[in-house]
Amino acid sequence: MSIMTYKGYATAVEYDARDNVLVGRLMGIRDIVAFHGETVAEFEKMFHESVDGYIESCTRFGKDPEKPASGRLMLRVSPAVHCAALAASRASGESLNQWAAKAIASAAGLAAA
Repeated sequence: MSIMTYKGYATAVEYDARDNVLVGRLMGIRDIVAFHGETVAEFEKMFHESVDGYIESCTRFGKDPEKPASGRLMLRVSPAVHCAALAASRASGESLNQWAAKAIASAAGLAAA
């Protein structure tokens, strides 16, 4: 999967074989902003126009545009939880970061990235 970014927003480039177009949606925000293009150049142009349009629409309606999550997360947990998580990550052969990302994704009902 290819990812494009613009002004801090990201989209995955996906191919729709039924309609023979590239389709995308802004990732990491609850608002639905979708677009498509027949070529990569057209898709990228529509992505940029969609981001700009989203920001302009939010401004026009007096709403702050949602910002996508950065992917960086800092947690404070008790020393006992930290110790148990370290032990579990070591037992799985993963770093604490890898183990925690899978655990959080699973708890949120998502497939681990």
